[in-house]
Amino acid sequence: MSESNHIIYAVYGASGFGRGVMPFAREMLEVGTAKVVFIDDNPSAPTILNGHEVYSYQEFLSLPHKNKYVCIAIADNHIRKVIVEKLIKDEIHHWSVQASTSVIMDNVEIGEGSILCSFTHFTSNIRVGKFFHANYYSYVAHDCIIGDFVTFAPGVKCNGNIIIEDYAYVGTGAIIKQGTPDKPLIIGKGAVIGMGAVVTKNVPAGITVVGNPAKPLVR
Repeated sequence: MSESNHIIYAVYGASGFGRGVMPFAREMLEVGTAKVVFIDDNPSAPTILNGHEVYSYQEFLSLPHKNKYVCIAIADNHIRKVIVEKLIKDEIHHWSVQASTSVIMDNVEIGEGSILCSFTHFTSNIRVGKFFHANYYSYVAHDCIIGDFVTFAPGVKCNGNIIIEDYAYVGTGAIIKQGTPDKPLIIGKGAVIGMGAVVTKNVPAGITVVGNPAKPLVR
């Protein structure tokens, strides 16, 4: 087996987001150094998608490559956690993916397993946890703290001095108002910010907010 055949990389998820991630995931690797495939457990998934082979997770495990690396391109953060636990159990390496057009400036720490899509921007003094997703055209401004398994849909505007706790989901085009150093704006654990919402004050854990200004969703 050649050196390149010792290593295989995979994007877990062959839906729309996974297909969007694959081009810049592929771009990160030097041509010819490693194979890149999709993992998808949907029985109706094709065997070839956009020029890349598609395997079920069990098929991927059975491949002969000595070192396997996976990024998880699934927006649902709870499903993402289940997959992470499965990868750890099976001793599969995590793979962080960053588009070449993303911008990371001063004193920014981003945890393992992240996906930073095209045209995302991180300014300064930012700390981000594990398995974070920043979808296209999202930004995080100065002095923000973001927890584990947080998901940004496309076009999220996260202004300065904001704390976003674990498992929060921020919908497409949402805007989070800037906090202050002595009183950061806080998005609680597992909160959901609806598409296009304008968040002007703290959001409690587990609450879904929508609208402008954002208010709790009444079901």
